[in-house]
Amino acid sequence: MKSCDRIWTHVNLATLNPEVEGPYGVLLNQSVSVLDGRIVAIQAMESLDLATVSADVIDGQGKWLTPGLVDAHTHLVFAGNRAEEFEQRLLGVGYEEIARRGGGIISTVNATRKASVEELVTLSGPRLEALLAEGVTTVEIKSGYGLSVESELKMLRAAKQLEQLYPVRISTTLLGAHAVPPEFSDNADGYIELVCNELIPAAVAEGLADSVDVFCESIAFSPDQCKRVFQTAREQGLGIKAHVEQLSNLHGAELASNYGAWSADHLECIDENGVKAMAAAGTVATMCPGAFYFLRETRVPPIELFRRHNVPMAVATDLNPGSSPLASLRLAMNMACTLFRMTPEEALAGATRCGAQALRMGSELGQLKVGMCADMALWDIEHPAELAYQFGVNSLVQRIFSGEVKNQPPH
Repeated sequence: MKSCDRIWTHVNLATLNPEVEGPYGVLLNQSVSVLDGRIVAIQAMESLDLATVSADVIDGQGKWLTPGLVDAHTHLVFAGNRAEEFEQRLLGVGYEEIARRGGGIISTVNATRKASVEELVTLSGPRLEALLAEGVTTVEIKSGYGLSVESELKMLRAAKQLEQLYPVRISTTLLGAHAVPPEFSDNADGYIELVCNELIPAAVAEGLADSVDVFCESIAFSPDQCKRVFQTAREQGLGIKAHVEQLSNLHGAELASNYGAWSADHLECIDENGVKAMAAAGTVATMCPGAFYFLRETRVPPIELFRRHNVPMAVATDLNPGSSPLASLRLAMNMACTLFRMTPEEALAGATRCGAQALRMGSELGQLKVGMCADMALWDIEHPAELAYQFGVNSLVQRIFSGEVKNQPPH
């Protein structure tokens, strides 16, 4: 028995470790020992002598322990909201008319540009707290509602401040190529030059971004424009992510995979060649069922193709004000099952192991395994499938961050 700071006893584990045989990587009636924020031992209770343990002992009482949840795709930092626009659409007002009235993404851009870093932190805090309350321990946060050098950096600074204020790991993504700002309405190429020549270097200089992202669509940026961003990101040592094949197939997933992308996200319209490219590159497919639901889409991502080619599938909220105002990863897991026909095991793996892989944190997070960070969640459930089956009732007992119980958000 190794020395440890804390030990959870009488817990059933859904390890999500592929090396453990059987669904979910289940180990029944176990103990998990933690030292300096990492898992140092996983041991069956019948072989554990508690008389030799001097650590803080937490009796799990037969409850289930999983890795902490990972939300690998959010736009959590923004100002304003689009509830009125939502209502207008349901009353029959068209997108163009809403945009003419100042709605759409530009309304979020205008509100975000006006907000200070402190205001963005205050506005974003409750959204983050909602995720943490459901067992999330790692969150990716994108910029993309500033669309200027200073405002994009401001969003990333706010994301970094949230990580200082809350017990959570945050991966920051520079999504400068999210939309064409009003100042460049007739010059998308000029805006891409700004992103590559000024924005990305400035973010790197401040250490604000782990990766870059692009929106590769006919309503956003072309593959050639996205390629320019990818090249710059690679030169600057940043990871690559991409919103691709959501509305049409521009072969953006294949392009991103050619640059070693961490993940390609949405993917409703991807073809088999794109899936093969992702498999060859080790690029994770991130499912965003909240946007599919909210936009009332009908074309489902080709889940069977991802399975056939062994492409890991992450599940994320895509929390954003326009197309997925969803601050519940548990509900996203349910949507992945009901709308995309993923299995509950795939959904839980998508919100743990595969989500961590999508952020290039898979060697540290997303599994209950000796050597991994002790980010965990203790649930009052009878079977791991419940985590994707039920929503609205919070079965979380403990949210464990770096080996310490961190249930309550700061106030």
